[in-house]
Amino acid sequence: MQDISSLLEQELNSPRMRTRRKFRALKDNLARRTIALGGWGVIVAITLIFFYLLYEVMPLFKSATVTPESSFVLPASTDSNNILQVFTEEQNEIAAVLTDHGQLLFLDANNGELISEQQLALDSASISSVKGKTPGDDSLLVGLSNGKALGANTTFKVQFDEQGQRLGVVPSVSALFGGKTITLDPQQRAIHYITQQKAPNGTLLAGLVNDGQVVMTLISQETNFITGAVEESTEHINFPNNTPYQRLLIAPDHRYLFALRDNGRLDVYDSRSLNNIQLLHTLPVVEPGRQVTQMIFQLAQQSLLVGDSKGQISQFFMVRDEHNQQALTKIRTLTLGDAPISILEAEQRRKGFVAIDNTGRVGIFNTTAEKTAIDQPLLSDAPLRAALSPRASMLLVQDAQGVFQRYAIDNPHPETSLKSLWGKVWYEGYSEPEYTWQSSSASNEFEPKFSLTPLAFGTLKAAFYAMLLSIPLAVCGAMYTAYFMAPAVRSKIKPVIELMEALPTVILGFFAGLFLAPFMESHLPGVFAILLVLPLGIMTFGFLWAQLPTSLRYLIPEGWHVVLLIPLVMVLSWLSFSLSQPMELVLFNGDMRNWLSNDLGINFDQRNAMVVGFAMGFAVIPTIYSIAEDALFGVPKSLSHGSLALGATPWQTLVKVVLPTASPGIFSAVMIGMGRAVGETMIVLMATGNTPIMNANIFEGMRTLAANIAVEMGESALGSSHYRILFLAALVLFLFTFVVNTLADLVRQRLRKKYSTL
Repeated sequence: MQDISSLLEQELNSPRMRTRRKFRALKDNLARRTIALGGWGVIVAITLIFFYLLYEVMPLFKSATVTPESSFVLPASTDSNNILQVFTEEQNEIAAVLTDHGQLLFLDANNGELISEQQLALDSASISSVKGKTPGDDSLLVGLSNGKALGANTTFKVQFDEQGQRLGVVPSVSALFGGKTITLDPQQRAIHYITQQKAPNGTLLAGLVNDGQVVMTLISQETNFITGAVEESTEHINFPNNTPYQRLLIAPDHRYLFALRDNGRLDVYDSRSLNNIQLLHTLPVVEPGRQVTQMIFQLAQQSLLVGDSKGQISQFFMVRDEHNQQALTKIRTLTLGDAPISILEAEQRRKGFVAIDNTGRVGIFNTTAEKTAIDQPLLSDAPLRAALSPRASMLLVQDAQGVFQRYAIDNPHPETSLKSLWGKVWYEGYSEPEYTWQSSSASNEFEPKFSLTPLAFGTLKAAFYAMLLSIPLAVCGAMYTAYFMAPAVRSKIKPVIELMEALPTVILGFFAGLFLAPFMESHLPGVFAILLVLPLGIMTFGFLWAQLPTSLRYLIPEGWHVVLLIPLVMVLSWLSFSLSQPMELVLFNGDMRNWLSNDLGINFDQRNAMVVGFAMGFAVIPTIYSIAEDALFGVPKSLSHGSLALGATPWQTLVKVVLPTASPGIFSAVMIGMGRAVGETMIVLMATGNTPIMNANIFEGMRTLAANIAVEMGESALGSSHYRILFLAALVLFLFTFVVNTLADLVRQRLRKKYSTL
């Protein structure tokens, strides 16, 4: 024995064995460090993804700023008290000033240096009013003391030399109405308020004369198709009401006319037919004891902004009431201090505006988000005039001393707020506040709708219906495979099911959209019949099988009974779909879809949540099945054998012993499957209508966060609000997955601790 021990000791301590042990230790150490490095790499990668998403999202919630840039005074030849209107161009290089003598001065917006000058052809009349600036309308319209109107159009073009070098912005003025003055008041009374609106075949001019009466003239244009000449004619419109008004605005295509009385009440007229203008209703636009100080159109000229003497700005637009009639409705109110609003300037490309009160306090607001981006004092007194650049990046204000102050505005994402992203918003043209996602339109006057709520709802809806199908099938299949199926059958079935996970989801989505959706629509009764026929048919088959003689039943080896169910399931499925059309004729008058829509009031879309449930459930089943089956199969056989030895049936052993022991693994499988369903993109994108609606109806579609990102990221402008909100959607998906997985791990640990003693 000593000789053997000494020989073993010599062998173990030989140079070859020592080298082998060192090499093994080196490999163990290397493997340990590599695994640790890989784990830390995953953690670092996920952390970097989180901070990158956060980096792209944070600018959405950055505060806006207003920064003084420069100041200047008008040329010495111009009296600053005679300024009637100020406006700028989108490059922020030129400011235009209109004087009461009809001079149109183009100035350098940085230092006030005179660039060029134009004189309006006033003849012997004087300017008595100027049209307020309207978003999207660059024309300049003045009312004259002789009851006429004169129009001009100002344009600004960027010029380049032959080498392509930028020379600068060049202003130009072109006369409207053929350079002629238009008679607005046949009695030649001075026009003290003037406005205009495009008509279907021309332009509608309207104004208020000395006593507040309304005068209107329609300028019609017709093109001679033979000569190509444009023939212009004017027609005086008789207004049906002699009530004195203070202000007047006309909706696009003169659909409505809004006339403001001195007492703060607004008359709304139906002016679609100019020969039959009718008063629709009258409503107060300010609270009792307050006066209207400003009233303008917002972008798209659908909303009215009304500023009052107590610093409030209210938004109104037409809303269809319960009687299906359009009525002007107060939507929201924004507040700037408690001093009278002296200036309102609407943005020309967004649903925002600038308000300045009599104390020089400036506010920048967005109506959609109900957001106050800026609220700070800029001047020490009431301003005389102000102009907001077309890109809303510069504010030019003339103070009480006649000095022009130029301010740079940094407000890139005014449309975003917690309410606009997650709450109900009352959008223009809607009858009530809604959750809506509509990020783009063919019109530049579009009001973007960035509610993430319908997308989050659609994500959960798609995941719910997918899990509703996949969890029972996957978990029950795993139970049968791991506990009841013969090893020979299991070795063939399990790889086949796991191989389903390798099928690209784009193929599943393509199949679901082009085949499954129309097939389920045409065989809708069969789809619901199979949910009843399959369970009942299998139970009936099992009952009949149990009644057979023992000698026959034992011909099928234990664990091979699933082979008998495969043809049974195929026959029952074929039978259900074969009887679909006869059932539809007998039970639903030949059309179950119309029966759902007309009799039950349930909307039906061909590509709906039910299609997504089947297609995405099919994609999720292998994930849940594989993990759950491994967890069930990994339960020590000693536990199940001990339970059976104590007299428990196989089913009792499965329910009372195996399932509790494997519950942490099964729970992990379900959570991983849910994570896959939440993040799925292509199946949802191709198998649904991709409509962002808030409806749990299984027969209607949805749009998920992941599908929305896939669809719209390519068309969003880099750095825009739309672009960053898509990153916010990605961050929401990331956080949702992180929270769900964290909670799932906590529950799994508790389950493991609870059943570890079994």
